[in-house]
Formats: sequence, C-alpha cells, structure tokens
Amino acid sequence: MAIPATAEQQPRASARVRVQKFGTFLSTMVMPNIGAFIAWGLITALFIESGWLNLGGGPRAVWGPDSWVAHIGGWGDFADGGMVGPMITYLLPLLIGYTGGKNVYDMRGGVVGAIATMGVIVGTDIPMFMGAMIMGPLGGWSMKRLDALWSHRIRPGFEMLVNNFSAGIWGMLLAIAGFFVMAPVVKAFSTFASSVVDFLVRHDLLPLTSIFIEPAKILFLNNAINHGILTPIGTNQAVETGKSILFLLEANPGPGLGVLLAFMFFGKGMARGSAPGAAIIHFLGGIHEIYFPYVLMKPKLLAAVILGGMSGVFVEVLFGAGLRAPAAPGSIIAIYLQTASDSYLGVTLGVLTAAAVSFAVSAVLLRTDRADDDGDLTAATAQMEANKGTKSSVAGALAGGAAGTSLEGAHSGPIHDIVFACDAGMGSSAMGASVLRRKIRQAGYTDVTVVNKAISSLTDTVDLVVSHEDLTPRAAERTRSALHVSVSDFMSSPRYDEIVDLLGRTNRGEGTTPSTTPVPAAAAADTPAADTPAGTDPSSSPLPLSGIRLGGSATTRDAAIDEAGGLLVDQGAVTQPYVDSMHEREASVSTAMGNLLAIPHGTNEAKGSIHRTGLSFVRYDREIDWDGKPVRYVVGIAGVGDDHLAILAQLAQVFLDEDKLATMDRATSPEEIRDLLAGITL
Repeated sequence: MAIPATAEQQPRASARVRVQKFGTFLSTMVMPNIGAFIAWGLITALFIESGWLNLGGGPRAVWGPDSWVAHIGGWGDFADGGMVGPMITYLLPLLIGYTGGKNVYDMRGGVVGAIATMGVIVGTDIPMFMGAMIMGPLGGWSMKRLDALWSHRIRPGFEMLVNNFSAGIWGMLLAIAGFFVMAPVVKAFSTFASSVVDFLVRHDLLPLTSIFIEPAKILFLNNAINHGILTPIGTNQAVETGKSILFLLEANPGPGLGVLLAFMFFGKGMARGSAPGAAIIHFLGGIHEIYFPYVLMKPKLLAAVILGGMSGVFVEVLFGAGLRAPAAPGSIIAIYLQTASDSYLGVTLGVLTAAAVSFAVSAVLLRTDRADDDGDLTAATAQMEANKGTKSSVAGALAGGAAGTSLEGAHSGPIHDIVFACDAGMGSSAMGASVLRRKIRQAGYTDVTVVNKAISSLTDTVDLVVSHEDLTPRAAERTRSALHVSVSDFMSSPRYDEIVDLLGRTNRGEGTTPSTTPVPAAAAADTPAADTPAGTDPSSSPLPLSGIRLGGSATTRDAAIDEAGGLLVDQGAVTQPYVDSMHEREASVSTAMGNLLAIPHGTNEAKGSIHRTGLSFVRYDREIDWDGKPVRYVVGIAGVGDDHLAILAQLAQVFLDEDKLATMDRATSPEEIRDLLAGITL
C-alpha cells in the first residue's frame, strides 16, 4: 500500500508538476522551431559584418559593404535589407505564435495565433518572443471558445463563410489588442528582465544562477526557465551584441560530463559500467537527461553539478563568451556551431572548467561513499522518468534496457503465483489482471493465482510479475528472483498468450497440468459477485445516465480526460482536484488499455476528493491518439476504497466481448449504454 503524501509534500509535488507542465507547454512552441533558430544563427554567423565569410573585412570588391555577403547580412550599402533582421523580427516570433495556437486548436488556432502575434511584433522594437508565447496560445484558445458558442447554430452551406470571417475578425481584434496592450507590457517585462541579467553580469553574480538551473534540469523544470526566460532575453541580446551568454547557462554539457567521468573511474557495479556510453550520449548527442539518474541515485552529487555549472559560467563571463542562437540539443557539436566567432576560447574553457570541477567534486564524494551503487541505478532511472512524466528514450542505455522483458529469468520450476504490479495509483492493473486470469482459467490452470498489487507492496516470494513496460524496472528491483513480463497493452497484449504457453512448459509434470476440457469462458471470467466488496448492493450501478455522453467533443488525450472528469464532477462523485490528479496519473503511466479503451483515473493522494464511487462514459466518433494508441471509448473512474478494482475487472469482461463492443458502437442513446453496462455493480 502506498504511503500517502504529507500535507507539506503534496502541495510541493503538485507545484512541481504545474511548473513542469508550464515548461512543457513553452517547449512545445519553441522546440519544433529550433531548426529555424539554427538557420538564423548560421546566417548570422556567416553573413553579418563580423561574420565568418567577411574574413575580417577582406578585399572590398569581394567582401566589402557592396558585396553579396553584405547584401544577405544586411550591412554596408544594404543596411536596410538582408535576411538577418527580418528573420529575427518576423519569422521566428510568427513561427512560435503559429505553433502555440496550433497546439491549442489545430491549424485554425495556429492561423489566429499568428495574426495575434503580428500585433505584438509591430508594437515593439525588439524581437517579440515572449509576446508570441502569449498571443499564439491565446489566439488558439479564444478562437476555440468562440467556435464552440455558435458551431451548432450555423446553417448548412454557411460554414465556410462563418469560419473564415470569424477567424479574420477575431484575429484582427487580437492583433490590435496585442499592438496597444500586450506589446508595451511584454516590452516592459523584457526590459526589466534584461536589467536583472545586466545587474548579475556587472556584479559578477551570474554564476549563482547555477544554484537554481542545475537542480531544475534534473527535476525537468528547466523548460520553464530556458524557454520562458533565457531564450527570449538571450535572443534580444544576440540581436544587439551578436551573442549571448544566456544560451550557455543551461546548455553547457560540462557539469554532467564531470559526473559521468567520475563514475567511470570511481563508480561501482552497473553505474560504472554504463557511464562511458552515457558520457558519449550526453556530450556528443546532447541528451542531458542521461546523467540525471546518476545524480538522483546519489543526491549529494547535486553539489558537483552546481559547482561545475558555476565555474563554467564564471569562466565564460571572464572571457565574454556567448552563442549567437540557442544550441539544441545541448551537444558540444551544436554549441560550437552556434558559438560567436570571438568566443571559441571562452566556450571551450567554460565547458572544460565545468567538467573538471564537477569531476573533482564527484570523485571525492564517490571515493568517500561506502554504499554500493549496484542496483540503485534502475530505481533512479525510474525516478527520473517519473520526474519527466514520460518514458525516457535513452534510459535503456543506463540499465541495459527494461528489466525482465523476457519470459526467461531467475525463477525456475512451476509457476503458481502471478502478480500484476501497478504503480500504487488506483489499480489500472486490475483490468490486466482480470484479462490474464481469464485466459489462465480458460486454459485449465485452476491452481495458478493472478492478483494485482502495488509495486511498493511486492515481496520477493512470487513466481512471475507482469507490469506495464514503464514500471518493470521498479518491479524488478523488489522481486529479483521472479520472472518479469512487460506489457504495453492491458487488454489484448500478446504476452498473455505467451504466459499461458509458458505455464504449459513449466507446470507440466508437476501436478498442475491443465484439464483436457478447457473451462468455459463464462466460468473463467471474473464474476461480479466474486469481485464485489461485501456489504454493497449488487444491483446498484455507479454509472448514471448523466454520466454517459455519445459523440464526445475532445480531440486530444488531455481534453478527453477533462471531458470524462467533468462528467464525474457534474454527477457529484468528485470535486475538481480529482480531475487534476487524473492528469498527474496519466503523466506517470498511460491508461490506454487497448481495444480502443482508456480508463483515466486519479491518484491515491486524490482519494479525499471522491464523494462516492462513480463512472463516466464518453464515446468518440473519431479515434483519439492516446500516447500512440487509438482510443474511442473513455471511461472515467472514481472509487471509494477499493471499489474501483471490482469495476475494472468487470469492465475488462465487457470490452473483451466483441458482441458487446459492436452493440456499444451502434448505440444511439445513453440508455443503451447504461443497459449494456448494467452488469457493472458495486
């Protein structure tokens, strides 16, 4: 059973999640357009007056103020032309504004967001990145709300007319508001933030920013700092001076490299063996998250990355180093490509100094550490993925891939005890356990038990553990002697059949051979009575008509969670904080079950927001992309106590029945859905 968060821990965790979400929101506007930033940075590096192709002001006939280099760069006789100025003033902010609007409301939102962004662009005399990050999403969000007001009132044949003119008129109004209202506000904030940076530089305090930036990186809070503050202000500085040190504060790979080098020489076990590969990925590939688990495994190494970061920034300030544009990813290759022509020495020394200091501090801490590193790295990697909110694409380089993805493992002999392990949330694994239990019973293995448990309650006494692929490393840490099977699809994973086949091999001749007559499907299924908690009314249903919606309006995973959660709120089953926790739960492990079904639900910490057990049901006309899986049916669940476990087991039987799925697809009224799910009781 999971230990509930304390009153102090819970707000702190939710504050971190909110900052993460905000940073992710900003990064989804900036990161898709990094290629444009790189293009602008390279054009700047090549063609401005002090650029590489000018060769220090070479022969006038070739490189002088009337040359093609000056024409492209916009200097000399072409001071009013060129590409450098228009790209930074118009192209990049418009791309960000369009992307921000598109993220909120598809292409229509992107167009209105770009129109709105144009207002703040022409309303100031500085590159308007912050304004674009505000007006782009605002344009998409407000257009979406306006469309919802009259979409069902438009007469047939007038859709295009209304849609085009509404977008044009509203975009015009937002552009005017951006010109007169938002542009002065954002410029004032930008001026203030720039003055703060100037103050830190003048008083040699800029290295102190590493105290915040380095821990923020490891907690995946850096996006809010990097894309919300450093990139916009750094870009403004680059326009004025040709470079900015702010682009180096977060991108410097030196601190992480120092930690990994220290593990190569002074680490132990798995951490030492994986450090060389991680160092290459980090330094050359620019994937900084590869070193985060090493620090999470030994939190005292935060001192190493902070001191390394401070030292690197100090050297870069001392030499006046800077980049022309953001370096993304933070690879040494990308950094050198964006380095200003007069900053190569400063950048190089900054990276080397940061790595050396971080290495020295890490070496001392590791040499004096008597603990054994082996076995901790997998858990630290899982913690890193939990901080990030998604599975890491490079985590396999640390622990050699997800543990236990094979049916072969440490356990030998017959298999009697199978556990479907969940992440101590609210029991998504109950559905997977129900499906697997049914298959095993149908195969005739009546002496094999299948239960679901939280990972925190696992003991190394079971024979086989099944878990979501994102959670297998954590489950393997607690049950090293068991076989481990990873699944990505709770409802129809082919691995369930592999487990049944495995039982045929391991249990044969041990008194557990299945009967020659398979158990009928009806008898093999989990009966409601078996899963219904004692003392409840079997005829009661947690799904009222008001909780059923056909033809849902959501088009994204998060919007679908809001829609299903909103129905739970409307029927009085939960309060709004529970819906917020449904999003937090989704950030840990996807609730897409397979068979076009998703069952979003909250966390244990949100139990206090549940008034009574309730269900909501939403069917969508078009499939929703749910973390790469198609979903048409979304069932929101809120369970008092362990009610949700019985509900999930019964839902599994419904969605495994092809006839019931076909009926569900053809249903034209909430009453039909209610009748179809009437067997789900408490």
